[in-house]
Amino acid sequence: MRDEHQSAHLQQLVAKLRDRTAVIGIIGLGYVGLPLTLRYAAVGFRVLGIDIDAAKVEKLNRGQSYIEHIPAAEIEAARAAGFKATTDFTRAGEPDALIICVPTPLNAYREPDLSFVLDTTDALLPFVRPGQLVSLESTTYPGTTEEELRPRLESRGLVVGEDIFLVFSPEREDPGNPHFETRTIPKVCGGSTAACLEAGVALYGTAIDRVVPVSSTRAAELTKLLENIHRAVNIGLVNEMKVIADRMEIDIHEVIRAAATKPFGFTPYYPGPGLGGHCIPIDPFYLTWKARQYGVHTRFIELAGEINSDMPHWVIGKVTDALNQRGRSVMSSRVLVLGIAYKKDVEDMRESPSVELMEILRDKGARVDYSDPHVPVFPRMREHRFELSSVALTPESLASYDLVLLATSHTAFDYDMIRRYANLIVDTRGVYLERLPHVVKA
Repeated sequence: MRDEHQSAHLQQLVAKLRDRTAVIGIIGLGYVGLPLTLRYAAVGFRVLGIDIDAAKVEKLNRGQSYIEHIPAAEIEAARAAGFKATTDFTRAGEPDALIICVPTPLNAYREPDLSFVLDTTDALLPFVRPGQLVSLESTTYPGTTEEELRPRLESRGLVVGEDIFLVFSPEREDPGNPHFETRTIPKVCGGSTAACLEAGVALYGTAIDRVVPVSSTRAAELTKLLENIHRAVNIGLVNEMKVIADRMEIDIHEVIRAAATKPFGFTPYYPGPGLGGHCIPIDPFYLTWKARQYGVHTRFIELAGEINSDMPHWVIGKVTDALNQRGRSVMSSRVLVLGIAYKKDVEDMRESPSVELMEILRDKGARVDYSDPHVPVFPRMREHRFELSSVALTPESLASYDLVLLATSHTAFDYDMIRRYANLIVDTRGVYLERLPHVVKA
């Protein structure tokens, strides 16, 4: 009897996904959830978005966007296709699939903070029903889906793989990258059971060009961590190489450009003032924390983390030296930070090293301003506060600062004007290729 029940739930869910009569629920409408919402709406699904931020929900229901690279026209198109946003978790029983896209930060002790995932799951629990699929997309350590989500779902009397289906499918968004979109980025998916995986592949196969099934949720969770730790470790390597090259008076960016001409065996990674974004500065700690439970010390990963974490302080050392050589101290100097988003050509401020640079300079007595065309007003952040607005770049404004710190290399900056009118520039992004007397490379 149980096998027939399982087959009926699975068959009905897969059929509804394939003919696009299923309702898709997206929990968390941020940089991951909103693009996913728009993709499902674009291929003909009715989408219900759930978020705790009432301001976001109100904007979306008015057809407005709050993410710079997503135009309002796409929100309007989704609304025309039936998309609605709500803060009401009691509606979680309406969708046939619930996709959880909420943050997974670190706590004050650099340990995984699953509170967003667990609080969201607990808020959904009273309303989940037989026949639904639950997919977790939030980056996390191997075992989260099985150890945390599965017991919660089964506490409702639902058997995972028979009554309800559970998968982990890590997000792979790259905000501001024009070469990829949600549809074209392959989607890894691991299920709690074979039936769960079948449901997950049906869910993502309707909207994503290629679905990559793996053997378990734990394999899918570790896949995401490997992807981001790969970047973190290689960025740590080039950041260390940058320090060595600087001592040798060699331009590391020139070296990387030359090495990148090798057509095999080398992938270019670029140094910077520190790591930013939600994934790369955080994800390694999810694995190192979990690995300790297995008696494994992740020395290689942690060493890269130490190097990357030290980069803002190394940059401030270059700022201090540059000012000293011109008879000034950091104290009372006017410093303009160019670019406070964590990466080029986006407004995303998550874990931005520019903010740490601003705080260190402020603590040392500098008068700090910033200019960023993508961030007109310094946003409210959990751990950082500046009452500042973006400074317009003009010959006069540039000349009024003792030092300009180039932290994020947005395309919109007029680098020729900056070069001509800034008194002193510390370039952390390798923008200026030639050697100039007032440009210090960091």
